[in-house]
Amino acid sequence: MARLIWTEKAVEDLENIAEYIGTDSEYYAKDFIKRVIEQVEKLVQFPKIGRIVPEVGDENIREIIYHNYRVVYKMMKGAIYIVIISHGSYDLRSRLKDM
Repeated sequence: MARLIWTEKAVEDLENIAEYIGTDSEYYAKDFIKRVIEQVEKLVQFPKIGRIVPEVGDENIREIIYHNYRVVYKMMKGAIYIVIISHGSYDLRSRLKDM
């Protein structure tokens, strides 16, 4: 079973998204966070459930889609790193440069 590790950038992304949603509804902001975390926790049991990120083409860099957001993760030696959470309309290549 893989260990799940959230990067600082992914945590920051999730907080920023929740803050944005929270300007309209605190309830939906909290619900969004809860549901993203539920989706991510499934990766511990099923790390290959996400698709390979098309912009990268690396078997170990995958994503799960939740609503309009792409949750990008990297599988490495018994660990799954949640790298970023990005709106689907954003240029993912520029956000993944430092990986």
